[in-house]
Amino acid sequence: MEFLEMIFGKIGDLTWGWSLIPILVVFGAFITIATGFVQIEYFGRMFRVLSNKNNSDDNSQISAREALLVSVGGRVGGGNIAGVAVAITLGGPGAVFWMWAIALVGMATSLVECSLAQLFKRKTDDGGYRGGPATAIMHGLGASYKWLAVVYAVCLIAAFGLGFNAFQGNTVAGAVQDSLGVDRLWTGLALAVISGFIIFGGIHRIAKASDVVVPIMAIGYILMALVVIVMNIGDIPAVITTIVRNAFGWEEAVSGGMGAAIAQGLRRGLFSNEAGLGSAPNVAATADVRHPISQGITQAFSVFIDTILICSCTAFVILLGDVYVPGAEGIDGVALTQQSIVFHLGDWAQYYLTLAILLFAFSSIIYNYYLGENALTFMTQSKAVLVGFRLAIMGIVFVGAVAPGATAVFFFFSDPMMGILALVNLLAIMMLFPVAMRLLRDFREQLKDGIERPVLNPDDFADLDIDRTAWRGHNG
Repeated sequence: MEFLEMIFGKIGDLTWGWSLIPILVVFGAFITIATGFVQIEYFGRMFRVLSNKNNSDDNSQISAREALLVSVGGRVGGGNIAGVAVAITLGGPGAVFWMWAIALVGMATSLVECSLAQLFKRKTDDGGYRGGPATAIMHGLGASYKWLAVVYAVCLIAAFGLGFNAFQGNTVAGAVQDSLGVDRLWTGLALAVISGFIIFGGIHRIAKASDVVVPIMAIGYILMALVVIVMNIGDIPAVITTIVRNAFGWEEAVSGGMGAAIAQGLRRGLFSNEAGLGSAPNVAATADVRHPISQGITQAFSVFIDTILICSCTAFVILLGDVYVPGAEGIDGVALTQQSIVFHLGDWAQYYLTLAILLFAFSSIIYNYYLGENALTFMTQSKAVLVGFRLAIMGIVFVGAVAPGATAVFFFFSDPMMGILALVNLLAIMMLFPVAMRLLRDFREQLKDGIERPVLNPDDFADLDIDRTAWRGHNG
């Protein structure tokens, strides 16, 4: 075990330690500039998905809205509540500014990676769609890169399907025990059974569950934060000024000053919105849309919701209160967020926060499961293996809930595996970036010609290994 911990520790140091975050930042900035700030150009179109139930007018398929909610449910989690508090504690208020900055460039990265996943998606036997970075590597770069796709798939299963679900089970059980006094055993059993019911229903049941859970958790949390903001509306300009001044080192809040603010803001922002990490494209590929860029725009909106909206809610709740003291130690993470909410709204708010954490973590469990399932089906079509994987997920969620110490077993390999996953995904995006630019030009030209809802014509991409049957009604 010590040898394995050393190996995975080295991998973590080589990825998250020094290389991955700068690469994600630089590549996100490059995509933003190369696409002409596409996330700003189509910002208005992002909101259309909220009212447009299904872009393809086929109610049997996963809609763009449902794919958005599944991905939001996965991106939004403990990082939005505890992670933001940690960033502020270690990096000062300025960390919030750099979280906003990385979200802005991350929107462009997410748009590109999710558009590529859409383009190379494959139609399944049940009439739905599957895809993601592994499929894009296999069919976009060619069979000679299958080994790279397999590396990606294995890392996705290990990090999201297995490792992170143990953490989510632990998060839910801990919150319920601390606030309601319910024993971890009962929470673990309930969580495993409910999760099993949903994941055994496949992506359609996952999408339907997310369509209910995600709006409740996101809107409810945002409304609570808005109440706090309205109660302290006169202090908002001062808080924003503090965030900006600390972000650029004009007002030091913690040791490390501007450097600490940048490091914590970028790290927590990337962990939260997952842009460029190669996770969300697996869900983006399931949507039935008319053009890949349409789903890319939708997934860019998911980054906006996660970081600009929900993370900002947590930040303002903390910074508008008196619980947070710059440079002070002893309270951080979820405790800082919880005590800040109680400061503003009273003791009842901690129970509301417990419910929010429960919903955030639960939505992440079913999202993480689907990522693992998608990677597994890329490598094998065995029904028995799939059933075994689903049972394993239920077991891991239960173990994570009842045995907090067991999550350490998953911790030492989850982050390093996600680091490798992200590097593989970024390499694939770089190699397929010219294809993404072709898609974007095609989308822009159709809009310029007056086509309100651009449609992909497979004939225009006949040189690529795309599944023509996946573009129903538009393949001649």
